[in-house]
Amino acid sequence: MTLVQPVAVPTAGTRLPHRWLILAVLCVAQLVVVLDNTVLTVAVPVLTTELGASTADVQWMINAYALVLSGLLLTAGAAADRYGRRRMLLAGLVLFGLGSLVAGLASTSGQLIAARAGMGVGGALLVTSTLAVAMQVFDGPERSRAIGIWAATSALGFAVGPPIGGTILAHLPWGAIFLLNVPIVLACLLVGRALVPESRGPAAGRLDVWGATLSTAGLTAVVFSIIAGPERGWASTEVVGAAVVGVLLLGSFVRWERRISHPMLDMHFFRDRRFVGAISGVVLITFGATGALFLLTQHLQFVRGYPAWEAGLRMAPFALSIVLLNVSGVAAAVIRRLGLAAAIAVGMALLAAGLAVVTLVPSDGYGVLLGGLLVMGVGCALANPAIVEAVMSAIPAEKAGAGAGVDGTMTEVGSSLGIAVLGAVLNARFAALLPAGLAGAQSFPAALAAAEGPQRQAVTSAFASALETGQMVGAAAVLTGGLLAAALLRRAA
Repeated sequence: MTLVQPVAVPTAGTRLPHRWLILAVLCVAQLVVVLDNTVLTVAVPVLTTELGASTADVQWMINAYALVLSGLLLTAGAAADRYGRRRMLLAGLVLFGLGSLVAGLASTSGQLIAARAGMGVGGALLVTSTLAVAMQVFDGPERSRAIGIWAATSALGFAVGPPIGGTILAHLPWGAIFLLNVPIVLACLLVGRALVPESRGPAAGRLDVWGATLSTAGLTAVVFSIIAGPERGWASTEVVGAAVVGVLLLGSFVRWERRISHPMLDMHFFRDRRFVGAISGVVLITFGATGALFLLTQHLQFVRGYPAWEAGLRMAPFALSIVLLNVSGVAAAVIRRLGLAAAIAVGMALLAAGLAVVTLVPSDGYGVLLGGLLVMGVGCALANPAIVEAVMSAIPAEKAGAGAGVDGTMTEVGSSLGIAVLGAVLNARFAALLPAGLAGAQSFPAALAAAEGPQRQAVTSAFASALETGQMVGAAAVLTGGLLAAALLRRAA
């Protein structure tokens, strides 16, 4: 006998009295997923020492999670619509919790890599089901506010991952980074099982196994090529090969989905100009924003000399301003007043302006950085919920899982491209500015270690100048992406 019965889905005109508590559970689940993308960065030295991990091992510890999560997002979204969004939410929590437990107890690099991959499976289910459930539980103006709070959670996770990881490592063994997920997941599991209503799309024939296989393999190959490009060389055999294979598999996926009667992803969505404009905006905006923020963390660590956890702590006002504006409802009210297209344009213009202030205004103190971060936070508080709502409103409500899968996939692709491409801009500019005797250095730490006397200052200046170039390219990409997405949405309307 089931002790806790699932809550019925609210019908039109009714609202669940505990819907905001449901949203809190969804946001905590989303937060732990995003945290595990960034929290491990501060643990690299400890992992290298205690597990005897090689450079390749460390890269796979970090990338296995992102690769599996990215590759499964479309499939996870389709599964949520087909088998039930509540069911996939609970399954994601179980898988993520088990993966965290295994990761925290791992004694070898291989065990940790496998556990991180398992966490990626749970993470894909959570990213799609949390957004899909929110779309079912909320309606009207409340839905915009709920989406804003959900989107703000991702920004918070990005910023607080390093300081949380650093604090844990200062007092506990490295395994605690993962073991602390377990009680959080258990609490979400108990509350979610009691309160989250079940919902699913209408019956849609047999499971599209071949479509799921093609999309997962294709997306994994494409994201791998993007992640590996800066490290292994964009022209290397494995990077080019993975990219070609990924594109071919995704092409086959599109052809297959157009042929079958009950596709995993309805290709008719892409005939909707609003949908195309929205997902284009997701890629362009996350490309510039994530890449530029990645370079900003490099600036704080390598130029200003802060450790990773302290750099993350100093960037926290950016995320906290996003959370405050969305929780208070201010961002949702402004978005309703401006409209989605204008909110995206204004938000991305503010984000670009904040990046320009942080990059170009000379200052050794924290005041200018704080001001720039707050302007950036206001911009993201407007643009992020608006672009998510644009994607989700362009598809039928019964396909909320598929929409969440597309949004998550485009976000991961844009983020990976932003870090890879702007990182390549940084490296190219840095190599061009290095003193002649250090031209072969592959990174800032390597160049600084090889430099002697006055060369050290020249290396630092070269890296700071290269960061400035990369961040301004990112700011330009943010502004261009925001304006283009707004223009596409306005034209579609």
